[in-house]
Amino acid sequence: MNIGELKTLADNIRAEVAKAIVGQEEIVDHMLIALFSSGHVLLEGPPGTAKTFLAQCFSATLSLDFGRIQFTPDLMPGDIVGSNLFNFQTSTFTLTRGPIFCDLLLADEINRTPPKTQAAMLEAMQERAVTIDGETHDLSSQFMVVATQNPIEQQGVYPLPEAQLDRFLFKLLIEYPDAEEEKKIVSQYGERIGAPEPEQFGISAQVDEKTLIAASEVVKSVKLVEDVTDYIVRLVRATRETADLENGASPRAAIMLATAARARAAISGRDYVVPDDVKALAPSVLRHRTILSPAAEIEGRQVDTIIEALVERTEAPR
Repeated sequence: MNIGELKTLADNIRAEVAKAIVGQEEIVDHMLIALFSSGHVLLEGPPGTAKTFLAQCFSATLSLDFGRIQFTPDLMPGDIVGSNLFNFQTSTFTLTRGPIFCDLLLADEINRTPPKTQAAMLEAMQERAVTIDGETHDLSSQFMVVATQNPIEQQGVYPLPEAQLDRFLFKLLIEYPDAEEEKKIVSQYGERIGAPEPEQFGISAQVDEKTLIAASEVVKSVKLVEDVTDYIVRLVRATRETADLENGASPRAAIMLATAARARAAISGRDYVVPDDVKALAPSVLRHRTILSPAAEIEGRQVDTIIEALVERTEAPR
């Protein structure tokens, strides 16, 4: 596979998702970047903005093993990773694999589950492996989590710890559609009864595991010159030096930003990264890896506003 073929593949996936999803082009682009750079995605938005349906439509374009977990406050680690069950007929323990053993996992309302279960997800997201009764079991090398959460709920939720948030490549904010998009949504779905399914819109798979591995190799070949690398480092370090943020981004954030920039360049048809790739991805890579200072929080400042100001102040290479 070459850069041109990867761009065509990305365009085909966009076209398939657009059969069912109105708007959200930037969100879909970020999900494509995460797919080709082996990253996880956190979708945050109010109820009814098609977060779950978007993840389902995206997964329908991939010939990969799809799994879904609806997180609840009583969910235990064994419910997602599986457990060893005793077989009375053979007098042996048999491993029953949980829904996490898949290629693409939809973790719906991930902030509803307690810390013990979140810890099990943390190992799976970072190591692509799970531990059951002291034995480690590998997950798919292409394992990807698309998680959703509702930002306005306050009861029955457990905020994700910073360590787990840091494992997500992107935190994407899904906003309400504009008037024209909402009109189109109502026209398209107003006559339907029940929850929509991707198959009803003719969405077909465009990527299998072999193609995805080849696409990931193409992304690795994208050039990242020293000037752009220096720009990424200066931008990430700026989050640690501003008084508006109590905690800045870690070196892992810089690595992920560089990887994502490579993938963005590839799906744009380029074999080299430009500063605009970094600028476009910086808010979604950094917003969940930084914490407002008490003074900024009292003033009602927003993390995105501070990060955008840092991007503007950090000189980009020419």
